[in-house]
Amino acid sequence: MSQVIGIVGAGQMARALAGGFLQAGLVEGENVVFFDPSVEAATAFQAAVPGSRGLDDERSVATEAGLLLLAVKPQVMPVVLERLAGQINPGTLVVSIAAGIQLASLVEALGSDRVIRVMPNTPCLVGQGASAFSCTDAVGSEDCQRVQDLLESVGIAIQVQENQMDAVTGLSGSGPAYIYTAIEALSDAGVAQGLPRDVASQLAVQTTLGAAVMVQQTGEHPGVLKDQVTSPGGTTIAGLQSLADHGLQAALMAAVQSATRRSRELGQ
Repeated sequence: MSQVIGIVGAGQMARALAGGFLQAGLVEGENVVFFDPSVEAATAFQAAVPGSRGLDDERSVATEAGLLLLAVKPQVMPVVLERLAGQINPGTLVVSIAAGIQLASLVEALGSDRVIRVMPNTPCLVGQGASAFSCTDAVGSEDCQRVQDLLESVGIAIQVQENQMDAVTGLSGSGPAYIYTAIEALSDAGVAQGLPRDVASQLAVQTTLGAAVMVQQTGEHPGVLKDQVTSPGGTTIAGLQSLADHGLQAALMAAVQSATRRSRELGQ
């Protein structure tokens, strides 16, 4: 893939994505240009993406890019869009990973309708991301597939309707934090029951990982797998009863709902 990928914002997610593109052979480092006002972020990006070139500003990146990735926080996006207004080349594909920023807002601000909205998550940093994306009607199937290929270099990628993107943000975008909280709680519980911290943490992490892989590889409903380890009158049903009493399922559903609502607020 010889087309230049331009990236505005060189934070952790930008580095993870660009590094994935590079490792998968989807782009050469020399065909990646970027801008970030932070010297520290720029230095880290060049270390993660050898051969990439830092440019002076957002407009310089847009001028060179065939695909322009906007990898900035939602709160920073209005300033970036203002600087890029009217600067997008007709053939350039714009991809935004800012939570909550709608396609219509991006199209209006940039003056270009070739735009894709993406919601990645932080496990992209270790090649285990879960991303979803939505395209405007002006984006052809080849470009949609290209972006899917790029995102799949760091995990899975699923195309959805834009009206589902806020729910994606609430579930997979924010979801790693929910799982981290669960792992921390399991580890703390192990320590409370007498296990050394390192042992409790290893068991909590591997149990979470193993359960996720079981769901993924077997294709079974999580409820079926849960029942397979739940004996009548046994230890697991006692633990599950405690989870039900303390509202774990309701809390997780409420967390997704709250994060989805916040994503909608960011887009207004």
